[in-house]
Amino acid sequence: MNKDFNFQKGFTFSKHIPAEISNFDRVFDIFKDLLTHTSGDIEEAFEWLDMLDKEYDIFNEEYTLEDFEEDLKKRGYIREEESEDGSTGDRKGKNLLTPKLEAALREYALDQIFGKLKKNGLGNHRTSKTGTGDERDGENRPFQYGDDLAAVNMTESLKNAQINNGISDLHLTEDDLIVEETKHKAQMSTVLMIDISHSMILYGEDRITPAKKVAMALVELIKRKYPKDSIDIIVFGNEAWPIKIKDLPYLKVGPYHTNTVAGLELAMDILRRKRNTNKQIFMITDGKPSCIQLPTGEFYTNSYGLDEMIVNQCLNRAAQARKLKIPITTFMIAQDPYLRQFVEAFTAQNKGKAFLTGLSGLGQMIFEDYEKNRIKRI
Repeated sequence: MNKDFNFQKGFTFSKHIPAEISNFDRVFDIFKDLLTHTSGDIEEAFEWLDMLDKEYDIFNEEYTLEDFEEDLKKRGYIREEESEDGSTGDRKGKNLLTPKLEAALREYALDQIFGKLKKNGLGNHRTSKTGTGDERDGENRPFQYGDDLAAVNMTESLKNAQINNGISDLHLTEDDLIVEETKHKAQMSTVLMIDISHSMILYGEDRITPAKKVAMALVELIKRKYPKDSIDIIVFGNEAWPIKIKDLPYLKVGPYHTNTVAGLELAMDILRRKRNTNKQIFMITDGKPSCIQLPTGEFYTNSYGLDEMIVNQCLNRAAQARKLKIPITTFMIAQDPYLRQFVEAFTAQNKGKAFLTGLSGLGQMIFEDYEKNRIKRI
């Protein structure tokens, strides 16, 4: 509802008229969602868009699917694949995502999961410790020997000088000085582990797309709100490997088992190289560990129940991370009782945290846990 303030008559209310949205923006939101589901396959996303149009009349005579595709190219969101000689050729080439569209997908995921996030300057992780820092705490205390003069609150100090000495004979002494407390700003290094084993698309449920959206949203959140923090993304199936942020939209599930041990080892290797004091691992998985790599290089797999040898290796890595002061937060997208027992044992070894969650609340849980983990300097 629109309102105007009139100093003589008070508030005047009028009917809210929603802002007009362009044809492109209206379709673009749908397209970004489809593109996430198709792992960056533009042609498949267009096919889904065409199917949706037949049922929901997304396009009309004034704005067609061809118009939308042309707008995507004009605005720099997609480009045609070039041939080996650098030309697109006479016939139409394959459409590819541009970095601009990859960034738009991360922003869209952030808006979907965490709502509209407004930029509020350089963000960092506050600790509960006061002292010399670069963020004002709002609390004042008397000046002490050794305090940085830059922390002196001159307004409060001059007020003290007036009270103690009078306005006619104003002079500032050490006893008049007031210091405003500051808080340290800690940096956080996070590794996000994503399970891409085959079970992430089994049983008629797409679990990889929500996990992928959460990863894109968390990356965008950190880049906007905590630019001094770092986040690394790794995926694990039979093996584990890091992926670049720009590769997130294209992430797919493979015909893999779940080598949680390999994922944890890689995550710890990455965090060992970080200089930041605060380090953590987030792990999104829907199933039990079912694979390890033997010293011979061969893979040992067991998909039936909990294999004692595999489980013990996972617990050993959890304890190792605890010694390195790296807490692990596990987001288990499963409710099986025997998996709960494994997660509880794993969490106890690491002294970390675990959430047994569905897909709908996954993003909010990770966001809230990330915020809570900011406060302490290990």
